[in-house]
Amino acid sequence: MEDLMLFKSDKWWGHPMAEDIRDLIDKIQSEGIQAAEEKARQIEDLARQRAEEIISSAKLQADRMLSDAHEKIRREEENKRALLAQAGRDLLLSIRSEINSMLRALIISDTQKALTPEALSRLLSEMILRSGRSELGSIEIMMRKEDLESFENHYLHTLSEATKKEIRLKSSDEISGGFIISYDSGRSWFDFSDESLADFIGEHLKPKLKNILEDSRKG
Repeated sequence: MEDLMLFKSDKWWGHPMAEDIRDLIDKIQSEGIQAAEEKARQIEDLARQRAEEIISSAKLQADRMLSDAHEKIRREEENKRALLAQAGRDLLLSIRSEINSMLRALIISDTQKALTPEALSRLLSEMILRSGRSELGSIEIMMRKEDLESFENHYLHTLSEATKKEIRLKSSDEISGGFIISYDSGRSWFDFSDESLADFIGEHLKPKLKNILEDSRKG
């Protein structure tokens, strides 16, 4: 007990050995504080580094998402433009087809009006007389029944006498106007029906019609 009391007394604390112990304690405390501070700095650095990595990764992901969004919008815009362009082409083709159909119908109508029985008979007479007698075989003509009856009543006998050829007439329900003629007993035919004439006239008008459509589209 006396030793313990002696250890606690001021005399003992002032002893050189006691001073060494106090210095040691102070050193331990100082080094502990430094170690704690160093550890704290390491933790702070690691936290900062991790935060920077998270921010960098988030930024890269955001940039990637933004780039993907821009690319998606670009593709959608291209698809829309392509669809609009295709729709425009389809509409133009539809309009052209409709106009061509209307034009053909008008040409057929005007051709039928022009090919009256009298005009048709005169045209046939001119063609038959110009054919001369060089063609071998009989002349065969197909036309609608109404035109055939008019031609037969007014021109057939005269033409047969003038050409010295047999002229055979046939009615056809498939012909709505005009005629189809053969100079060699039906081996070959020349088509002057209203629909054939309309196609012929239409082919000559199509380039002009195309230019009109293209000019209207540019306008």
